[in-house]
Amino acid sequence: MGNEAKRPVVAYLGLGGNLGDVPATLRAAVDALAALPGSRLRAVSRFYRTPAWGMTAQPDFINAVAALETTLAPEALLAAMLEIERDAGRDRGGDAPRWGPRTLDLDLLLYGDAAIDLPGLQVPHPRLHERAFALLPLVEIAPEAVIPGVGPARAQLEAMAITGIEALR
Repeated sequence: MGNEAKRPVVAYLGLGGNLGDVPATLRAAVDALAALPGSRLRAVSRFYRTPAWGMTAQPDFINAVAALETTLAPEALLAAMLEIERDAGRDRGGDAPRWGPRTLDLDLLLYGDAAIDLPGLQVPHPRLHERAFALLPLVEIAPEAVIPGVGPARAQLEAMAITGIEALR
């Protein structure tokens, strides 16, 4: 696949972090995403404070979801997202614990209605339907979003507890 899709696609990206000035880092990441070639920011959810997931002995996270209309192919979009993470000080090195503290985490949640299963790139995000911290901001900006192979995002969210998640703005 090349660097560009044939026509614009709306991708939904999860943003999060729990180290440093996270709101400022998330705003800078949104600006960087909006500046990607062939891309236009369509919406950004409110920021949500959420309890740490996976490895719980760490500070709460702040999470959001952005809708990006883009002509970038999924692989090129992911590469750009990883570069934005690195620019924000994210270390995905071998010593970094999975689900550990981080300055910035960007996840490609949905890429249009595509189902992609490549090494290093799975869309929809394989645990999206299990994570209220991603579903809540997704449904806020895309109430009719459908998770390929799973169903409506709203139905997934309604079926789970969202205790401990607090809207910040």
